Amino acid sequence: MVGFEARQSAEELCDVASEKAGRAAMSTTTVVHGTRGAIILSVGLYLVWVLATYLLEGRIHTFLRPEAIGARLIYALVANVIIGIGGSALVIRFLSKAGTLSTAQAGFSGLGHAAVAVVIGAVLGFALYALQGAPTWNLIVLLNAYSQVLVGSIAEIMVCWAVIGSISQALLRNRGRWVSAIVAAVIASVFFGVYHFAHSPPFNTVALVVFLSGVGLVTSLFYFVSKDVYGTIAFHNFLGILGVIQALEASGNLSAFERPILPLWIMAVVAVALLIVAQVVLLDSGATLTPSRVR
Repeated sequence: MVGFEARQSAEELCDVASEKAGRAAMSTTTVVHGTRGAIILSVGLYLVWVLATYLLEGRIHTFLRPEAIGARLIYALVANVIIGIGGSALVIRFLSKAGTLSTAQAGFSGLGHAAVAVVIGAVLGFALYALQGAPTWNLIVLLNAYSQVLVGSIAEIMVCWAVIGSISQALLRNRGRWVSAIVAAVIASVFFGVYHFAHSPPFNTVALVVFLSGVGLVTSLFYFVSKDVYGTIAFHNFLGILGVIQALEASGNLSAFERPILPLWIMAVVAVALLIVAQVVLLDSGATLTPSRVR
């Protein structure tokens, strides 16, 4: 009788140990799958966005043809609005619901936080534009260039920082706050630089891609400090208009920007409005504020 009870107790202990081991294995598998899924989603979105950019801009040199208003609008709508803004918002929503990433981690906080970040970002961005030797102070040229770049800047911040950067930081958060932020900043900046291979000259050259990766580090600094998408867009956009204006000037097409190009202004306003709508409808309505862990 005593031997039977001993054997039964041993069997029960083995069963408990096996159950714990099984749960641990399932937990590890879930974490691996969650991490893999987050990486696949973010990189997949990035590749689709880069391909669309190449097909609609880089392949036909859209940026170097100011008269090609239709091509500019199609590029802005498909590559930047639908894929860059809409696709990024969907990825953030999905990962937020999965508990991998919160909307706050992605850079979507309250209205007050965003308003302050936008003001600071615009002031700092304008200062950098001036310090880099602004090629023009013509208000119309600046508005046209800002509007043209803004749609792309929104997509760039959403894909490279709100998705790639914030997911990288979330997946690396067990390495420590500073390490995860620094590594994520480098990753986002490199992805941003490489994306320019899909653009028209001179942005698709190796030298400029390396330079723009360095510019990306400046944007990363603002993004990971402010943790605000809107403020980072305002800041980053001023960094972008310098290159566009210089490219137009070099190609002899800058004079075409000396008159208002209303379709560009309208597209810029629409892009900002759609970003706000995407936040309200896709993120604020069904997102997780603070993820518990990477599942």
